[in-house]
This record gives sequence, structure tokens and C-alpha cells, in this order.
Amino acid sequence: MKQVSWTAAGGLAAWAVVRLAGADRFRSLEAAAVPALSFTPHVAAAALAGSLPLRRKGVASATALAGVTLAAVVFPRAIKRPQPRARGPVLRVLTANLLAGRASAETVVGLVRRKDVDVLFLQELTDAAVTQLKQAGLSDLLPHEATDTSGCGSRGSGIYARLRLTSGLPLTDISVAQPTARLELPAGQGVDLVCVHPSPPAPSPSAVLRSSRRRVARWRAELAVLPPAADPPRVLAGDFNATVDHAQFRRLLRLGHADAACQTGNGLVPTWGPWGRPAILTIDHVLVDSRCAVLATSVHPLPGSDHRAVYAEFRLPA
Repeated sequence: MKQVSWTAAGGLAAWAVVRLAGADRFRSLEAAAVPALSFTPHVAAAALAGSLPLRRKGVASATALAGVTLAAVVFPRAIKRPQPRARGPVLRVLTANLLAGRASAETVVGLVRRKDVDVLFLQELTDAAVTQLKQAGLSDLLPHEATDTSGCGSRGSGIYARLRLTSGLPLTDISVAQPTARLELPAGQGVDLVCVHPSPPAPSPSAVLRSSRRRVARWRAELAVLPPAADPPRVLAGDFNATVDHAQFRRLLRLGHADAACQTGNGLVPTWGPWGRPAILTIDHVLVDSRCAVLATSVHPLPGSDHRAVYAEFRLPA
């Protein structure tokens, strides 16, 4: 039992080192590290809780130290942060992964209506889902659209908006539709929009390690092509298939973006779970220019999908 306890404590310590070092940045480690690091908040909570009943002082101390170290990088996402003094117009956006078009169109349109949404980002949008959304009244609320339903199943995506959309930023080297557009605001202002949906990294059991390496490499490459913050402001929203514990996602934040949910203390609210219940990972995000003042965020159930919808309200810089 003593050996098992020390093995568990050593594993937790190793996890903390991997997370702090950003070991998923290294090509030789990413196939295993990327899927594992998604569960860092769960490991942090388990380490803190598990250290309490341990009787051996050394094991308890090592476990608690690992838990505290992981908590230091995880728990700030649950703390509301001061916001910049933005003086531009307020924008309300919603993003939802429809699970190959199976999500309830009525629920999506109901959220758009209830939240008075200006821009809707949809992933895994199919031709059938487009029709169902129109029948549910989406075109009456958000008459402008930039959609791409080429391919089938999970490869389509779309942007719907209350105001006029024009051509957006070019994205290259992507395998799934990720439409872009520029939202034309009154007084000549504009906001660049990107509907994000990189290929998911596969799990990495040894039997499929080679395949997992290819998929993680593609995931990394598709996150790498996402643009940095600039003028006009940019909003990147969708299913990133990544959490804040992934180095590639944190790289995006260093490029001038802010995770809206983390700004309001909701950064640990999960948005995805296998078969939809329960939600266990936070992989759907709204990234805004760090000069924006985030006013509110929330996560909403989406019947028919394994994802939850994410809402964000923020004020743009002047």
C-alpha cells in the first residue's frame, strides 16, 4: 500500500511538471500529453481532496504540493477579473456545436432570441440543420450569413449575424470548414469573425499511437493558423477542441486574445462530454480582443448535441 501511495503521489507530481513545463509543445510528447492535459482541473481537485485522508506525512505532503501547484494554474479561471475601460458598442455572441446537425434548432433559435444575440457561430452545420434553423425563425433574427456546409457530417460551419457581413480573413491549411466574415457595425466600424473548429486530437492508446500523432499534429497546425488580435477587433469563437491547459491554446491568448469565460470567472464550466452528459471538458470558447470589456458569459444545455452552447456579451474598444 505504501508503494502504491508513493506511486500515485509521483504521478501527480509528474502531471504538475508536465503542465507547468508545457510539455505538450514538444512533438515527441504531444500525442500523449494533449489528451491527458485536458483533465488537469480534475487532477488538481483529486490531488487536493486525496491528500486529506492520507496518514503518511511524506505522501500527503507530496500529494498536497502537486494539488496546490495545479490549482495555482487552474483556479484563476474561476475568479472574475477586472476589465478594461472599453467605450465601443456592445456585442452579444453565441457559439454552438450541433453534433452533425442533430442539435435542437428550436433551442438554438430560442437562445438567440432570449439573449438578443448579434452573432451566432455554428459548428457541425449540415444542410438539413440550415433548413431546420430557418424553419425555427433564425433568418428573421439573424438575416445575414456566411456558411459552408461542403463535405458532410461534422465538416460544416456557419456564421449568422444581425448586421451585414462581408468577406473575412483567409484561413489556409484547414481540413474542416471554418468560415470567416467581417461584421459591419454602424459608423463604419468593423469586427472580424472566425468560426473555429480544428480537427480533434485523438486519444492515444499504444495501439493507435501513430494515428494519434498524426491527428494531434493536424490539430496543432490548425490552431496555429488562427490569427492574432489586430485592428479591427477580432472574435474567434467555436469548438477549439482545446482547453486552457493546452500550450497551443495559451499561445493564442498571448497573441492578444482573451477567453471571455475566464474573464467572468466561468472558465471552469464544462462545455463538452461524451454523448452529451455529463459535460466534463471546457473546449468551447469565445475569444475576444484583450481590449474588450467582457460583461457576461454563460453556458447552456443543447439537446441533441454533446456540446453546450456558450454565450458572451462584451463591449468593444472605441
